[in-house]
Amino acid sequence: MEFDLDTDVLVLGSGACGLTAAVAAADAGARVVVLERSDAIGGTSAVSGGIVWVPNNHLAPALGIADSREQALAYLESLSLGVMDMELATAFVDRAPEMVRFLEARTPLRFHIAENYPDYHPERPGGLAGGGRSLDPDMFSFAQLGEWAGRIRQARTDLHPQAPIQRFTLTEGLEKRVPPAEVLAARASRDERGLGEALVGALLRGCLDRGVDVRLGVRARELVRAGRAVVGVRAEQGERDVLVRARAVVLATGGFEWNAELVRAFLRGPLIGPASPPELEGDGLLMAMEAGAQLANMSEAWWMPTIPIPGDGVAGGKPLYRLCLAERTLPGSLIVNRRGKRFVNEAANYNDVGRAFHTFDPTHFSFANAEAWLVFDDTYYARYPLAGFSPRAPKPAGFLFSGASVEELARAIEVDPDALAATVARFNEFAAQGEDPDFQRGRSVYDSYNGDRSRPRPFTTLGALTRAPFHAIKLVAGALGTKGGAKTNTSAQVLDPRGRVIPGLYAVGNAMAGATGLVYGGAGGTLGPGMTYGYIAGCEAAKELSPASGRTRVSAACSLP
Repeated sequence: MEFDLDTDVLVLGSGACGLTAAVAAADAGARVVVLERSDAIGGTSAVSGGIVWVPNNHLAPALGIADSREQALAYLESLSLGVMDMELATAFVDRAPEMVRFLEARTPLRFHIAENYPDYHPERPGGLAGGGRSLDPDMFSFAQLGEWAGRIRQARTDLHPQAPIQRFTLTEGLEKRVPPAEVLAARASRDERGLGEALVGALLRGCLDRGVDVRLGVRARELVRAGRAVVGVRAEQGERDVLVRARAVVLATGGFEWNAELVRAFLRGPLIGPASPPELEGDGLLMAMEAGAQLANMSEAWWMPTIPIPGDGVAGGKPLYRLCLAERTLPGSLIVNRRGKRFVNEAANYNDVGRAFHTFDPTHFSFANAEAWLVFDDTYYARYPLAGFSPRAPKPAGFLFSGASVEELARAIEVDPDALAATVARFNEFAAQGEDPDFQRGRSVYDSYNGDRSRPRPFTTLGALTRAPFHAIKLVAGALGTKGGAKTNTSAQVLDPRGRVIPGLYAVGNAMAGATGLVYGGAGGTLGPGMTYGYIAGCEAAKELSPASGRTRVSAACSLP
């Protein structure tokens, strides 16, 4: 075949996992090309909070936080339900601290502990109730990126009522510490950004410093093979086919949540409202399947209830769904299904709340909770932001429903009035006594983290709905992304159905079968394992240097200073 481009390592996708692989491979001496399907760098990582979950990291001891490999493994295994691949999980725990030290040593990326951010199941064996495993990126100046600054996917700037979201670290946002105006102005003058944009921007700078060739608007479509080995990719750039030869290909294309056919074929329950960019259509999964990859974890996703905004969409006419995070944890609110019944601890971590939206009702042969309602009173509405809108700010038509009484609201949202009234009355009794015997809302330390911390526990999240009028917004079964894909070994090499390595093929992030199974360990539980396997893939793929290159092959692991 006549190739248009030749490289050592070809990374498909420019999210944090792919960029980590690119930095690691280039740092080890490989020539690296990154192909990004869209016209913006960063994928879901760029519009995320940028948090990375890393047990036993080197930053925790300075804050007096005790953690260990044994604690982390005990925690993950306590949640595995017997389906986690403990070899992959162990490799993640062992290599994640190394990944963070490597990136801090070799790129402008710096982290700080998201203080007091508990694990998502802090009461389980090995869980950390006081936090210490979730790492928040420091602010990063986009002035360092030059012309590339405008090519990183940006988060929506209307998601924070005080200021554009990228001028904050996630810790500041969660702690509701709005920086003084002069600090925001100084950050703006230096174009400093936080969250996922900081994460992706610093990683991109690390790639550019090493001469990584980053190309936008190039969609990989098919793996080129010689026998069982992967030797390159056929991609599309506009109307033109592009053939790239590579000694190693790293699939970092994200999940398949926007591919309706794949969602129907694989997921364990309904997925109505994905919260990721709409390009996540399973390109890497399809290529891996064609190459004969073994698949795993295919029924799972990083579940999250999402909020549809009428009239709010993205390019191509696809709807945009916003995350439902703090809204459902704040006092004066609860969630009900279409029958007016509560069905979940509203303040639990979003992955587990999202699972509850998949409950199957055999009597009515339906997913009873796939579409639900967040119900709240007027005190809540006047006090708290809602889906990015400031309190009492104008809302799009068809977004907010209201009623002078609970029964009137129920009729507006087509829920049985008696059922909703009984649910609210029962919840109000629990809220008054500070105990929720139905779903234990407020019992876990985590339940209070996203609530109103101006109130004492458990009233950070428990509060009665008493002040009319009453309001509701719709929630749907959603996800941050899928977490099933090509099965890999602990070197991130893709395996075939007999467990044999497919030469030259690696997978990371949401394109690989999730290293933690169905578990979401804590904030950053997607990016922590994903970037760790990106680091591993980059180190291992760099071994595939062309013998004719004249360059030295690297050792089994990337070297730290």
